[in-house]
Amino acid sequence: MNTAIDQFNLMPDYNAIKQKQLSAWSSGDYGKIGVTLQITGESLCEAMDLHAGQSVLDVAAGNGNVTLAAARRFCNVVSTDYVEHLLGQSRIRAKAEGLSVEFQQADVEALPFPENFFDNVVSTFGVMFAPNQQQSTSELRRVCKPGGKIGLASWTPSSFIGELFKIIGRFAPPPSGLNSPALWGTEAFLKDHFSQSSEFIRAEKLEYVFRYQSPQHWIDLFKEYYGPVHKAFLSLNDERAQELETAIHQLINRFNVANDGTMIVPSEYLEAVIKKSV
Repeated sequence: MNTAIDQFNLMPDYNAIKQKQLSAWSSGDYGKIGVTLQITGESLCEAMDLHAGQSVLDVAAGNGNVTLAAARRFCNVVSTDYVEHLLGQSRIRAKAEGLSVEFQQADVEALPFPENFFDNVVSTFGVMFAPNQQQSTSELRRVCKPGGKIGLASWTPSSFIGELFKIIGRFAPPPSGLNSPALWGTEAFLKDHFSQSSEFIRAEKLEYVFRYQSPQHWIDLFKEYYGPVHKAFLSLNDERAQELETAIHQLINRFNVANDGTMIVPSEYLEAVIKKSV
C-alpha cells in the first residue's frame, strides 16, 4: 500500500470546497444578517486597543462590521473578502458614514500583501469558515507585523450557532476531511496554531444575543438570507426540509430565554487577541 498516495487522496479538494462556499455565501443576502452583529466588531476593536493611525486588515470581512468599527477609530483600514457583493455593501456603509476604507477582493488563504505588513489583522465570524485552517492561520500570522495583533471573534462549538452547524451537517454533510469552523472558537485551536509565534493569546468567552420577533421569524430570515442555511434548505426535498426546520425549532427552544413569543437567544463566542512575537 502506498501511504503517501493514500494520504493525498484523503486530502480535501480545498479549491472545489471554496467554490461551493463562494456559491453559498453569494446566495441569499448575508448583509441582512451580518449587520445585526455590529456590536461584536466594536467589542473586538476595544479589546485590541486600536490606536488612530494604525493599519488594520479585515479578512473575510463580509459586509464590514469590524471594518467600520476600526475606521471609526481613525485607523487605516483595508477590507477584504472573496465575495464581491459583500464588499459592495460595506462600501455603501462606509460612504454613508463618510469613512475612508480601502476595499480589495481577496482570499484569506492567499492574501495579496507582503509579510509583516499590518499593525493589526482582524476577522469576526469570517476566517473561521475558510476550509484550509492551517493555511488561513499561516496567512494571518504572515501579514501581521512583529509586535502586531491578530483579533478574532468565532462561534464556540457548544454555542447556539455551533449547535446549528451540527444540525446542518446532519442534513447537508460537509466534504470528507473538512474540520469544523467552530474549532476556531476554542482556546486549544488558538494555542495549536498561534502560540509558537505569539507573545500572548488573550481569549474571553462572550455572548451575542439574537433578538427576533419569534423563532419562526429567525428561521425565515436565515432560510432566505444566510448562505449556509439557505443552501442547506435548497438541497433538500420537502420532507427533509421540514425535518430540518423542526430540528432548528427544537434548537431555538433549547436556547430561547424569552417567554413572550419573541426570540432572545444568547450565542457564545470566543473573542481572542493574539500579539505576534517581535
